[in-house]
Amino acid sequence: MSAPPAAELVFRVLREGLLLVLVLSGPPLLASLLAGFLLGVFQGATQIQDTSLAFVPKLLVVMLTLIATGPLLGAQLVRFTQAVFLATSGVGASGFH
Repeated sequence: MSAPPAAELVFRVLREGLLLVLVLSGPPLLASLLAGFLLGVFQGATQIQDTSLAFVPKLLVVMLTLIATGPLLGAQLVRFTQAVFLATSGVGASGFH
């Protein structure tokens, strides 16, 4: 038994949206992970245990990553939103039961 077309559309949009969240959050998370690892090694080698030493550089790395990848990530988000609007414009009020 197959789901109605409107339900399939909702499931497809949810799946694509969750995948987009993973793609959009990947670069800042990976940059923060790499910066945290390098700072942890540096703190371990120098035995400097200051929390601001770890927080501020990671914040700067994430901000620079978002600035560098922002246009690409924003374009992907805009394309997804346009695709969702186009796909849902064809489904009338009678399509959602």
